Amino acid sequence: MRVLDDLGYAAELAHAPRRVVSLVPSLTEAIAATCPEVLVGATDWCTHPEGLAVQRVRGTKNPNLRTIRELRPDLVVANKEENRQLDVERLRAAGIPVWVTDIETVSQALTSMRRLFVEALGLGVPGWLAAAEAEWAGPAPQPRARVAIAIWRDPWMVVGSSTYTGDLVARLGWDNVFSDHSDRYPHVDLAELDRDDLDAVLLPDEPYVFTERDGPEAFTRTWPVLCSGRLLTWYGPAMVGAREALSSLVRLSGGRTP
Repeated sequence: MRVLDDLGYAAELAHAPRRVVSLVPSLTEAIAATCPEVLVGATDWCTHPEGLAVQRVRGTKNPNLRTIRELRPDLVVANKEENRQLDVERLRAAGIPVWVTDIETVSQALTSMRRLFVEALGLGVPGWLAAAEAEWAGPAPQPRARVAIAIWRDPWMVVGSSTYTGDLVARLGWDNVFSDHSDRYPHVDLAELDRDDLDAVLLPDEPYVFTERDGPEAFTRTWPVLCSGRLLTWYGPAMVGAREALSSLVRLSGGRTP
């Protein structure tokens, strides 16, 4: 069968994939939750589900292409942002079909995953995906809080424009103050985060591992909120229940009181 990925590449598949390597932690979890029997390889960063027992193929930016070839996958799943185009091209040159996702919004995530499971993997719509679609349906509410989302420190970096995370927080009714920045993940000074006109700065535990002792102490004006990076950045089963879990972290009275 011939299927088109999110970038319009035509993958030629002799049959529904029976051996899949995932180079995207979010999609690894999604595949493992839906059809674990087909997943034969994943990156070192694929931490969910816990106890995942598949061949590790190194990182998202430096996958071991030899190991992937030796696994003889029917399909490799990648992402435009997380994986390098060079690695995708090298795998395709070796005769391995690669399905690339392109996700910058919640809606794109839901559509992309539905296509992956129905068209590429030849399955029905997973129950967790139907639940995620129902949970995240509808327009974004009017902003109720002004926030920033830090992803690194020393130097400080934040979520900027055109990102899945930015769209997700907008759907929670939070205004990401860096959403109009020209960069997707800009460097900023601490003073741009620790300021009186912000209701909260979100400090997720990935990619930088913010903890109670590493992150909150830097802020004297803005309310720092430790949270799960997986709920903020992973599309897939992590989307189910994420709306309430994240919303409960930032219950603001008048937009200012923790």
